[in-house]
Amino acid sequence: MVKIISRQYVGQANVYDIGVAQDHNFAIKNGLIAANCFNKSHSTAYGYVTYQTAYLKANYPLEYMAALLTANSGDTDKVQKYLNNCTSMGIEIDPPDINRSGLDFTPAEKKILFGFSAVRNVGQNAIACILEARAEGGEFKSLGDFCDRIDLRAVNRRTLESLIQCGAFDKIESNRQQLIRDLELVYDWAQSRAKDRASGQGNLFDLMGGSFANNSNPQKSNNAFESAPKAEATLDFPPQEKLRLEKELLGFYVSAHPLKDIKQSSSLLAPINLSQLGEQKDNTMLCAVVMLNNVKKVVTKKGDPMAILQIEDLTASSEAIVFPKNYERVSSLLQVDARLIIWGKVDRRDEQNQFIVEDAEPVEKVQMVMVELNPQEAGTIEVQHRLRSILKEQSGDKDKAKVPVIGIIKSENYRELVRFGQQFWVQDSSSTVQSLKNAKFPAHVKKLTEN
Repeated sequence: MVKIISRQYVGQANVYDIGVAQDHNFAIKNGLIAANCFNKSHSTAYGYVTYQTAYLKANYPLEYMAALLTANSGDTDKVQKYLNNCTSMGIEIDPPDINRSGLDFTPAEKKILFGFSAVRNVGQNAIACILEARAEGGEFKSLGDFCDRIDLRAVNRRTLESLIQCGAFDKIESNRQQLIRDLELVYDWAQSRAKDRASGQGNLFDLMGGSFANNSNPQKSNNAFESAPKAEATLDFPPQEKLRLEKELLGFYVSAHPLKDIKQSSSLLAPINLSQLGEQKDNTMLCAVVMLNNVKKVVTKKGDPMAILQIEDLTASSEAIVFPKNYERVSSLLQVDARLIIWGKVDRRDEQNQFIVEDAEPVEKVQMVMVELNPQEAGTIEVQHRLRSILKEQSGDKDKAKVPVIGIIKSENYRELVRFGQQFWVQDSSSTVQSLKNAKFPAHVKKLTEN
């Protein structure tokens, strides 16, 4: 229940605050009320709106989050935050769909569907044209059907490329590179047909096709788009390229995420989520698996290079700093769209959390040494001592020991993975595996990117 708390101050008569706590300072500190106070009518209105929005979020979460995303579609940071909220609420986000999307984010089949207005290079005139053609003629059957039915003066080639690369045509044809190749031919074909229609000439086969098709097969209609040209068959874009283009056009990864396929395997390294950065203790060495979104090189007053990074994972985005003492070692890895494992500490400044990067490694190069033990061996002091000695010998210089060691404890009935502490990480995976095998420990190397 929202309470109206009455207070009076010298020089201010009949001043009221709105809050959910009796203590005024507590309320201000926690953002429940404004320090300068509201008058009663203003406070009551805000309280009523707060109640309404809370009710809608609790009882109509799909519609509420869709409206929230639409209202903040111009603010990338807020949209990313709300998309993460949707994930935590169990609400799935679908990429744009040429046959289902509307202007804005809309609830659809217990999911939220991206609207055309959120796609870069797709203007209001193009959206209106697409929606009108779909309303008049029904769903689009192919790229040729789409280009033949819309006004290509409003929906140009660049707009079509954007719609293809963001996934809007995936339900029609999932091979986006094939569609891009087809577009080179189909666009010119559709333009030629539009010119013929505008001049009243039409196409000879279109004029004959209707009666001929209906006489020979009553179920077959005059689908002129079936004669649209197609390019030679080609393979689709690599998954990482598809996601890169998708993010470039939507501002986010929607159909998938470059880190999603390694989420389970990377959990063995005990990384933190970036959303948990503020909960970490000072001076504690942390590990995170991230995507690198932006790299800004900076030169200090002493002339030393350093970098300010924008990073993200499956939960949040954050800023990371690479100071000069570590920059030279990791600078070659700092490429936009790189998937990295970073090690470092959290720094709190001006109420903001930053990740101070001390080391980094591309996820594609990260290997783990997997050593197998049965429950009896795992509980034997002598076996533990032999294993510890081998790993200590292989760890060498702590700063160079980046290969994690994972124990596989298995019997006929169960299998359990045990992560060894970072003090037992090793420098070289191959030599470690060989040493373990020589000591009769079954072992092998596993890449982080392997399923």
